[in-house]
Amino acid sequence: MRTQQASEKNTTLMGTKSAHQQHIHTRGQGMRGQHPPRWNRLWEGIPAFFGIIWLVIAFFPILYMFMSSLRPQTDFLTDVPWLPPSHPTLANYQNVLQNDFGLYFANSVFVTLISVLLIVVVSLFAAYAISRILNGFTRVVFSLFLLGLAIPLQATIIPIYAMITNLHLYDTLFALIIPSVAFGIPLSVLVLVTYIRDIPQELHESMLLDGASHFRILCSLVLPLSRPALITVIIYETIQVWNGFLFPLVLTQSPSVRVLPLALWSYQGQFTTDVPAILAAVFLSAVPIILLYISGRRQLLSGLMAGFSK
Repeated sequence: MRTQQASEKNTTLMGTKSAHQQHIHTRGQGMRGQHPPRWNRLWEGIPAFFGIIWLVIAFFPILYMFMSSLRPQTDFLTDVPWLPPSHPTLANYQNVLQNDFGLYFANSVFVTLISVLLIVVVSLFAAYAISRILNGFTRVVFSLFLLGLAIPLQATIIPIYAMITNLHLYDTLFALIIPSVAFGIPLSVLVLVTYIRDIPQELHESMLLDGASHFRILCSLVLPLSRPALITVIIYETIQVWNGFLFPLVLTQSPSVRVLPLALWSYQGQFTTDVPAILAAVFLSAVPIILLYISGRRQLLSGLMAGFSK
């Protein structure tokens, strides 16, 4: 009897020891398959490190332009470029504002607002028709819009000049609006068509069954859901029209209808040796675009990713 009890006790101890060893072995294998916490933190910090580097590279030109615009002309060549100015001054900005900068800024705002408004309205209506009214005519129209993307702006400058002259619009701000709208519509239509096609077809059909017109569907359904794509179009086309140089150079002549890109070119000749004054004018002209991008950066990313959800 005692021998049997001892045998059972030894068997139990051996089983417990074996199970404990197996648990330790399994735990060791699991630990070897996992990264230590410090390595996880290191891998998570690598993207942030490169992001900071890219931020410095992208932001430094703006910072350099701003700091240089605050330097007097006498300190521009002697100060360290990447350090704050030793004798900051606003004289460069005063000099620029006293040389009709306000007029040039107002002309750019007028041309940009009218052009972007027309581009957004025409592109939205065209994109809705192409996406939801499927027939041969809309397919041909969409193909023509895509063909417009392949036409370089520089190749059409002579026909545009002849057309604007025949319309008696030469040397006016409307001479800049018409070609800007024409070249801005194709890409805007492509972006909006791609986004509108991602809107569920069931929502569109349900509103049609309820008796809603296409205009009501556009205003009540498509317009709210297409906000990211619209913000993308607005930001992109604003940058294109605001920074346009070829059309103002060819289609305008008088200083009273001069826009900012052409005005900066004239400042380069007027302030040949005054580099801080030129940088002050450049910084003032870039501020609206920077603020627009900061306010709509999230919608811009969402709009650029349109069409990749399927």
